[in-house]
Amino acid sequence: MKIKFILFLFILTWLALIVRVFFLSVESNTYYEKLSYDNTIKIEKIAPVRGEIVDFKNRPIAINKLGFKIQLAPHLRSKKNIGQFEAEIDNLIKLLPQLDREKITKNYIKMDSYYNHNYIDIVGFVSYEEIMPVYSMLNLRENLKIVSSPKRYYPYDGIGAHSIGYVSRANKKDIKDNKLLELIGYTGKTGVEKYYNTYLQGLSGEREIKVNANNKEVEELSITPAKEDRKLTLNIDIELQKYISSMFDKKAGAVIVMSVDGAILSASSFPEYDLNTFVSGVSYDTWNKLSNSLDKPFTNKLTHGLYPPGSIIKTGLGLVYITTDVNQHWSVNCRSSMPLGKRIFRCWKKGGHGKTGLKKAIRESCDDYFYKGSIQVGIKKMSEGLIRYGLGRKTGVDLPNEFIGTVPSREWKRKKYNQPWYIGETVNTSIGQGDFLVTPMQMAQFTALMATSKLPRPYFAKQVGDIEILPETQDVLNDDELKKLPIIQKAMYEVCNYPSGTATNYLSSKVTIAGKTGTAQVVGILQDIEDRELEHEMEYYTRSHAWFSTYGPYKNPQYVVLVLVEHGGHGGAAAGKIVSNIYNKLLELEYIKK
Repeated sequence: MKIKFILFLFILTWLALIVRVFFLSVESNTYYEKLSYDNTIKIEKIAPVRGEIVDFKNRPIAINKLGFKIQLAPHLRSKKNIGQFEAEIDNLIKLLPQLDREKITKNYIKMDSYYNHNYIDIVGFVSYEEIMPVYSMLNLRENLKIVSSPKRYYPYDGIGAHSIGYVSRANKKDIKDNKLLELIGYTGKTGVEKYYNTYLQGLSGEREIKVNANNKEVEELSITPAKEDRKLTLNIDIELQKYISSMFDKKAGAVIVMSVDGAILSASSFPEYDLNTFVSGVSYDTWNKLSNSLDKPFTNKLTHGLYPPGSIIKTGLGLVYITTDVNQHWSVNCRSSMPLGKRIFRCWKKGGHGKTGLKKAIRESCDDYFYKGSIQVGIKKMSEGLIRYGLGRKTGVDLPNEFIGTVPSREWKRKKYNQPWYIGETVNTSIGQGDFLVTPMQMAQFTALMATSKLPRPYFAKQVGDIEILPETQDVLNDDELKKLPIIQKAMYEVCNYPSGTATNYLSSKVTIAGKTGTAQVVGILQDIEDRELEHEMEYYTRSHAWFSTYGPYKNPQYVVLVLVEHGGHGGAAAGKIVSNIYNKLLELEYIKK
């Protein structure tokens, strides 16, 4: 019995050994083949080259400057390689003395570890002109790699800075949202660079290579090219953009030139800043100077600037009035002030406008007409009409993080402040003051609606790759509004062409235009002040914002030109010359033909 038991154990042991040998030699073959493959075959990602941005005439406005990055082999600071790291850096600084030794060392130490077997980026960019004289000497160094690495470059510096935007180093949040940025390192931060970033950055390629035990490349087995160089064509005319920037020197505000179907020819937020300073990282002094400026150069005022619209809102409110509770022939007797409860609401004209109907009220910007009309119509119909006309909501423009502004109403105030609505707030809203806030892009869209009866979606991109971007417009006016819109259009014509029009004396446009001026207060006027201080006598940052929103030609609307001059005072005086020059430039560039 004992012999049988021993024999059984002997046979069982050998069976177990045979099964294990079979498993190791046959069943595990696939696993070890894969392990062996991974030890000898390496997949290397190929970074795509960012696509260029051009204007509608194919003139480059965001391109890639040819250059190289420098990489150094890992583990050169180990005991086994004592002195190699310092020797490589010494040689590099000798050949390229403009490089920063401290920064190079910091970059290397940050990424060098026992587990990292990839070459480390120590210099992010060296221009083609700088590296070519020493390229052959650097290329002989076994531990160095010179890798093509284009750098974003903006040929026009700060022209159209807020619309075009810039690229800069990707942060941790960017990389978390977009894993490709680990390879690329840069991403669009603002403007169309950010909005179209996914398209512009392209897709990575791959190289399959064979390496030896020392991780040295032996053979390239296959390559899948990156999808790159994707061109983005804008509706922007860079020549027009440059011209407008030259006129806005030392002013703050915004200018938009847009076709009535929404294509943006030029859009600028002022002050502008040089985009190229942000590509590789801006200095503390530059950042501090820009961020502390009272003119807020970092704010894209086109879509993030929130301003009281002032009197330019009177065209839309006039249309609401005569299509709801006010007869189109209704008039008021403007005596320069209107008492309401314990308050007095003044008209801007000290002597008053006398008998005033709708067209005169828009032409001469009579506040009293709109005060009294708002009491008849009420805030509910006013706010509902204005929201339908595109205010208090996004325009849909292809820029990131667009603001929506505020169209005040009972519901809005109850939700935001949990407070009741007062009739004085209705009166304030009627002249674009109080809590009423809009962006310049909204007002350009709004002006196109007044010009054509269609509400367009503003858009910068003319063509994304092979896909042409087509205009999008909405029909937002009802039948009665469509029927009475010509009354508003005629009044806007009179603003710019009648002797008593608020803009007439400030215009020199060769194109017959229609529009509306606006003066939006930034500080309140005390009730006991009878003689209002003139704008030019006030401290600069307490002066009113000047609006001038126009379209032309009057009989055949093709373009909207909107100008906002921060603290500019009266709309016509501050913006009339700028608007005139823009229309004359549109003639010169043959956008408009006589």
